[in-house]
Amino acid sequence: MLALCVARHPYLAEHIARYFGRLGFVTAWAVGVDDALRSASERPPTLVLCEYDLLAAQSLERWERHPTLAAVPLVAVSLTRRPNEVNLLDVGGIAGFLYLPTLRADDAVRVLGVAHPPAGYSLPSSFGAAQKPAATSRGW
Repeated sequence: MLALCVARHPYLAEHIARYFGRLGFVTAWAVGVDDALRSASERPPTLVLCEYDLLAAQSLERWERHPTLAAVPLVAVSLTRRPNEVNLLDVGGIAGFLYLPTLRADDAVRVLGVAHPPAGYSLPSSFGAAQKPAATSRGW
């Protein structure tokens, strides 16, 4: 899984990439929306970790129309804003939010696993199972 880490500044983007790299994710980083679009075209990510302030501060119309990024799960991350200080309803398409100062490694892996489950994973369901016709007692 390649996680593209996007932020407003190189220092933040690289920090986010190092943080999640230490958790075992393969990461690449980009600065701003333009760089993220270019990077995703060259090396398509399977997940995007994006600084919340970048998502909230500018239009993501080009992101939402990009052939790769439009279909990739997007998780907002922040070093400064706590979960109760963000309004995810204002930013469409966000699969989750992670507050890095209090984030535990096991919680990060669990949240990101939900945002981008392993290939071939599907929830168990009885709807896909073949149904046997019910036996009748009419004797026909």
